[in-house]
Amino acid sequence: MPTESRRLPVWVALGGAALIGVMTAVQARVNGQLGVRLQDGLVAAFISFGSGLLILTVASLALPAGRRGFGRLASGVRERRIPFWMLCGGAAGALTVATQGLAVGLIGVALFTVGIVAGQTVCGLVLDRLGYGPSGVVAVTTGRVLGGVLALAAVAIALTGGRVDAPLWMLLLPFAAGVGIAWQQATNGRLRQRVGTPLTATLVNFIGGSLCLLVAAGVGVAVTGPPAALPTELWLYVGGALGVVYIFLSAALVVHTGVLLLGLASVAGQLAASVALDLVWPAPAGPSVGTALTMATVALASVVVAAVPWRRRRAR
Repeated sequence: MPTESRRLPVWVALGGAALIGVMTAVQARVNGQLGVRLQDGLVAAFISFGSGLLILTVASLALPAGRRGFGRLASGVRERRIPFWMLCGGAAGALTVATQGLAVGLIGVALFTVGIVAGQTVCGLVLDRLGYGPSGVVAVTTGRVLGGVLALAAVAIALTGGRVDAPLWMLLLPFAAGVGIAWQQATNGRLRQRVGTPLTATLVNFIGGSLCLLVAAGVGVAVTGPPAALPTELWLYVGGALGVVYIFLSAALVVHTGVLLLGLASVAGQLAASVALDLVWPAPAGPSVGTALTMATVALASVVVAAVPWRRRRAR
């Protein structure tokens, strides 16, 4: 089995996790706008995932690490050292990207993100306590619990700070996507340990996600008809490349942070970028600027509280 690299300082790992959140917010806006232009969120999601799969396939063939990783993946599956469930992280990625295409164009990136917060927080605490992630059992400390509570408080602020003009399913989908993201990050981290490189773990995600979205988009087209004509603006097609980078980073960093802390730091970056995006590009059903700033501040506080070590006083 490949050996693990030296553990990164926690603040370096958290900075990388925050960058994941920024890229996730930008991807959500890009994919959401592509879904609006195509009038079909599932087709937009498939285009995003399909382009990412193309990039990863070329990189995996061109780079020695990619070829070695794929060899370890093939032998691990053949010898049953890599179970089938480790190959299913792409389904969660497909749900996330599909949710972006279906909902972000209406509710905005910030409101989408707070749904992600709730799902990631609850699922991250559970997975860390069960030891599902690659770093094993992570204690549910006072700081982690308080950080999770603050993250949920950010969600409450978003939902009570103003009128939300969107159907209930648009708010439930991001929550489900957040649960999936936490599980995906933990699963990818464990797969990365088996294959020795985040590149192969990311490739597996995009293969599975592309297949899921191909089926979903095909069913959707058969039921509702073909999407609108493809737009010509190139920036609408960078969502797949962004997804490649942040899933790669997630698989590399989760072993250094645990599932919950990775999720909270990425949420902080995502909320900060979401507020900026919604400020310059408002969505029809998004929260007000004041509400968005307040919930972003609370979410940032949740990361600080969860990251700072809480030491018990020794009895004298």
